Amino acid sequence: MDAHHSAVSKSSTKRFGKNKIVACEKLGNYVLQKLKAKWSPEQISKRMKEDFPNDSEMTISHEAIYLYVYLHAKTEVKKMLISHLRQERKFRGNVRRGIDKRSKIVDRISIDERPEEVEGREIPGHWEGDLIVGKEHQSAIGTIVERTTRAIILVPLKAMDATTVRKAFEFEFSKLPRLMKQSMTYDNGSEMSQHKLFTKNTKINVYFTHPYSPWERPTNENSNGLIRQYFPKGTDLSIITDKRLKEVQQELNERPRKVLNWKTPTEVFDDIILKNLK
Repeated sequence: MDAHHSAVSKSSTKRFGKNKIVACEKLGNYVLQKLKAKWSPEQISKRMKEDFPNDSEMTISHEAIYLYVYLHAKTEVKKMLISHLRQERKFRGNVRRGIDKRSKIVDRISIDERPEEVEGREIPGHWEGDLIVGKEHQSAIGTIVERTTRAIILVPLKAMDATTVRKAFEFEFSKLPRLMKQSMTYDNGSEMSQHKLFTKNTKINVYFTHPYSPWERPTNENSNGLIRQYFPKGTDLSIITDKRLKEVQQELNERPRKVLNWKTPTEVFDDIILKNLK
């Protein structure tokens, strides 16, 4: 097992920079041992909290384990790891072969450079962002989700170009206290190509996921599923009023969540603000 971990570590550091599993040998050995025993990444992540309740190094999300398996290994090691997964898919989620054909974003900052504190969800103010696209890709709404509280912001959009999206996102973030404006993790859509200007105006750093890696924005992906309950695929989003968007936003943020011990995102968000005002 140590040999496998060493092989993956060398490959990972060279190709994708730092990774928590690579950086911590104890964590890496635990994850690999459980993968070999046919445990799912989610089972590994959850069980680790039980086995190491007081060890801050021994914590990792199941999405990060998938990232480790699919993007941080040489071909032969990757095959070995995937063979231990239940579905043995060659690709995770929307990961595809070949070159990312979407518009390249100039001076993008990779998620590899994102502070480690973001992964732990203990420090608030870190967001994940995306667009939900409507009928025939002619309309969209922005979705922003805070990782710690799961608070959702729905962003009305008159168009999907970079300037419109940047200004709309800036307006929504302008309503938030400084404490809750630390970073945003986005995919590689060209609508965020003005990220440098966005950061200049909001002081919020934007980090971009690896191409076709939606699991690197797990909170946003899950929230988009909830939002689709209100606006199914094929909906003409251009006819949805700003008032209706904010009604849905409020409903979602006032829905109790298991991950929050049955508190609502609004309650957890407001509690964080109140504690920091004392």
